[in-house]
Amino acid sequence: MPTPYPKLVFASAWVLFWTMKIWVAVQDFIRNGHILQLWKPVLWEGSSALVCTLLTLVQLRLSRGDAHLLATPLRWFARQALFLPMYWIAFVPLAFGLRHGVYGLAGETYTHDALPQLFLYESIKISIFVGLFTAVRFGVESYRALLEQKLRAERANALLRQAQLQRLAQQMQPHFLFNALNTISSLMHSDVDKADATLLRLADVLRATLDLGQHDQAPFGDELRLARGYAGVMAERFAGRVEIDWDVDAAVDGLPVPVMSLQPLLENVFKHTVERRRGLTRIVVSARREADRLVLRVDDDGGRLDGPAGGAAPDTAPAPAHGPHPGSATVTATGGIGLANLRARLAALYDGQAAFDLSARPGGGVRAELRLPCGS
Repeated sequence: MPTPYPKLVFASAWVLFWTMKIWVAVQDFIRNGHILQLWKPVLWEGSSALVCTLLTLVQLRLSRGDAHLLATPLRWFARQALFLPMYWIAFVPLAFGLRHGVYGLAGETYTHDALPQLFLYESIKISIFVGLFTAVRFGVESYRALLEQKLRAERANALLRQAQLQRLAQQMQPHFLFNALNTISSLMHSDVDKADATLLRLADVLRATLDLGQHDQAPFGDELRLARGYAGVMAERFAGRVEIDWDVDAAVDGLPVPVMSLQPLLENVFKHTVERRRGLTRIVVSARREADRLVLRVDDDGGRLDGPAGGAAPDTAPAPAHGPHPGSATVTATGGIGLANLRARLAALYDGQAAFDLSARPGGGVRAELRLPCGS
């Protein structure tokens, strides 16, 4: 929808111009000692303002389809010049006719030059006036066209980002479900009761996932509940091989984060470290606000960064979680999707204002750090 502000600027300039014209005429009239007949200069300039306004409105209405010519100024100005004869022909009869009528009602006679000289003089004046405001109008219309073009581009980009985010969200949901079901499948071969309990926990996680899946962002508190649920499911599968500490500042619960942004960081640890180690892996999940950034970290004490695509490499030979069931080896076989998906969503949502990094910890292990803008 066109922005109203350029039109407002043009109208304001128009009113200010004629107000100044009337004011100057009144001051000149007072200096000449005609204080008792101030209606005369008001009539002279007011009639000119009224007629010019009417003729300009006609021109604006008839030239509404000329916006496509703004990119070629010479053609646009040539098109507007075609309206000059309308001003030359109509201005004098309308404006001076008003003056004669008001003077007649006041019992006076309005005098002016002979018609040929009057038409020539007023045509020159009106041409200068129309030229001035046509130039102003060109600037206003060009600015409005620029704003509309920018708005269309922003809307197109927003729709593109929305479509991209929806595609990425649709990718994450079956990916997450696939991994969780494989976890339960592996448990079924070793502990049916635990598998049943994990299935109930998975149902809660999926319910939360479906609720959050309708949005691009969610409060961190909701995202944290989803991540805790996922971690609980995975901890059941790797019972005795993982410990998770949650160091989360409650003050950040209400800050918006991308949906399913913390879960891929945990998934990366389970895929590249926990699943491939025989020993205990300690994981620390932390969330803090630092100035205008929300900083999320997932630290582990056993990963390395010499694996492919930035993934943490194992420090020992892979070991099955609960027996030799084939499904246990493929629980997070597509784990790379999670981080790639997260990077793409960060780019679409924050346009370079968010940062994601995997780095080696000085004491051993890997840190996944996510920095999100959170405003003032």
